[in-house]
Amino acid sequence: MADALMNQFGSIGAVLHAEYRAAENSPAGAILSLVREAMLVSFKDDMLERVSLSKAADVIEYLVVAMAQLPIEEVRVLFLDSKNRLISDEVVSRGTISEAPIYPREILKRSLVLDAAALILAHNHPSGDPQPSEGDIEATRRLAIAGKELGLTVHDHIIVGREGWVSLRDWSAFQ
Repeated sequence: MADALMNQFGSIGAVLHAEYRAAENSPAGAILSLVREAMLVSFKDDMLERVSLSKAADVIEYLVVAMAQLPIEEVRVLFLDSKNRLISDEVVSRGTISEAPIYPREILKRSLVLDAAALILAHNHPSGDPQPSEGDIEATRRLAIAGKELGLTVHDHIIVGREGWVSLRDWSAFQ
């Protein structure tokens, strides 16, 4: 069964993210879907136990595992306290194979409820290419400007795909 799933989906990563696909209809697929969820819980628990999320490599590793192989776009926000400790990791939007809405108002409202001091925005590109679109850059810019008015820092917007990841931190989105 494992060989059939590997042949069907192409890689172990794709199999582990096959929860939205037919893989969970088989016993092996259901088990692998549970393995993926267990991996994410483990990563999340490790992140919660760390002193802070100031190490970019830790954040990237978590986001790549959580999102790189998803078949639809998903927007996730890591809400942080003033010492960059994770308060909450939440999926705030799901979309299609080529887009997912980013709602700055809703993200900021949730930040205030959680008493977050900062956040890291992330989403995936199911195409595999993590290069940002103009829409990605503009949404990040609007969120950063609005957050600044509320005393909330947007540390980064990270886009992940099977071909790698891109940080918008150094792009004009934060200007």
